[in-house]
Amino acid sequence: MKTYNKIKWLLGISMVFVLIVTTNLIDRNNFIQVKDSVTSLYEDRLVAKNIIYDMSVSIHDLELAIVTDSSFQADNKIKTTKDHLENLIVRFETTKLTKEEEKVFKKFKQGVQDLSAKSAAGSRESIDSTLLQSSQLLKQKLNDLAEIQLAEGGVQMGITKKAVETVELFTSIEIYVLIFLAIVIQIIILYDPKRSSKES
Repeated sequence: MKTYNKIKWLLGISMVFVLIVTTNLIDRNNFIQVKDSVTSLYEDRLVAKNIIYDMSVSIHDLELAIVTDSSFQADNKIKTTKDHLENLIVRFETTKLTKEEEKVFKKFKQGVQDLSAKSAAGSRESIDSTLLQSSQLLKQKLNDLAEIQLAEGGVQMGITKKAVETVELFTSIEIYVLIFLAIVIQIIILYDPKRSSKES
């Protein structure tokens, strides 16, 4: 095989190799985005939503205890609820929080910390009234956190959709470029400068 033919083959194979490596790297990057987005949807949104639900149930149970139980049982329920909420707070902090989430969550944590202080001063009726008001504020913060989960879930779905569309686009482009390169390689391989100079 002559040097000129070797160069033609090398050029043709190199073009295909470069195209395949380039599209593979682009596809790999997009698949990593999809994987990260799906992981975030589960770990940072669905798990967080479940924790928020558990917190809401605890606060609802606390409200029931305040309204229906004796003062001793209500005091015990306040302590149990506060401990349970603090455990859930620790779990919630392991999820990835947005800046808005951090602000709302900080206020929620402060509200949970204040439960003990509010249950210690005043008459039973004023304590119950104050605790019920506090529980309403806590529930509002949980509703705000739940709305953020929904919005952030939509953002992650958008990232996933965009990455998948990019993969589809590059796959289509890759097919057309491969067809074009196949034609170019055929021309390079079949072209013989000696034969064309003889014909002229």
